[in-house]
Amino acid sequence: MEASIQRKHFLDDLQVGQRFTSGTHRMDEAQILAFAGEFDPQGFHLDHEAAAASLFGGLAASGWHTAAITMKLLVGGGLPLAGGIIGAGGEISWPGPTRPDDVLRVVGEVVEIAPSRSKPDRGIVTMRCETRNQHDEVRQVLVAKLVVPRRPAQQEAAASDVLESV
Repeated sequence: MEASIQRKHFLDDLQVGQRFTSGTHRMDEAQILAFAGEFDPQGFHLDHEAAAASLFGGLAASGWHTAAITMKLLVGGGLPLAGGIIGAGGEISWPGPTRPDDVLRVVGEVVEIAPSRSKPDRGIVTMRCETRNQHDEVRQVLVAKLVVPRRPAQQEAAASDVLESV
């Protein structure tokens, strides 16, 4: 099997409206219980009876677990940024609970690009990332400001040379 190499995007490669879609992750009950037991030990994440009596009406993953899976999916190719995914702030919401057996994927869209005035080697990209399940129901919305490097000058010159020779 041949490994595919995914192109990493610099600030200069991005456009407002550009979209990215990640691979998928199946959330199972064991993952939900393990994460909650260590990081968010509330009854509606750990116990079926407590969850049934809660506003969730059944076992629900911690929102922080959904956020961690979102990050895993973005890093795994859902948001191929040069320099990695480096956050500079953001807002997160969970419009619906993630349940056992949900298959999650992330759909991201570039909503703003702002080259830095003080640091010409980078800029801030605002992304809206929706984590959706197999029914296309939104389970998390993350609007993140990300630090993205500009293409290094030597690479920019090489790219121009290639285009001119075509």
